[in-house]
Amino acid sequence: MKVVKKVRSAIWLSLIGVRYFFLTVFYGMSIDKTARIAYGAKLDKTFGQGLHIGAETYVASGAIIFTHDFCRHIHTDTYVGKRCFIGANAIIMPGVTIGDECVIGAGAIVTKNVPSHCMVAGNPARIIKEGIRTKIYGQLVT
Repeated sequence: MKVVKKVRSAIWLSLIGVRYFFLTVFYGMSIDKTARIAYGAKLDKTFGQGLHIGAETYVASGAIIFTHDFCRHIHTDTYVGKRCFIGANAIIMPGVTIGDECVIGAGAIVTKNVPSHCMVAGNPARIIKEGIRTKIYGQLVT
């Protein structure tokens, strides 16, 4: 069983590497090598060079990060800081900056900038806790 786990882990890491290569080279996204993007996450490829994701950040499955708005003809930079967690099915609108060590709740719709060390949730997303600390991939430090 340990051999199967090691093989599965090696295949998974190589798939993550291939996806990282495509996102950064072909679409021009600025994603730190230590960030993890779930396969179900949707990153806006329309203006790929406008997406910036910091070190040790995790984007969960179903999350959407936009860098453009078709209706308003906007193509702008969207930033996600270091050691953040973007919850499942959260939506980050174009032009938003999320500070370092933030947690974005599942299903949140982030329409405004989020300062560092905050937890936000809801539609539209509101700060529900300030002064939080996170470790790798946005896990809360207790």
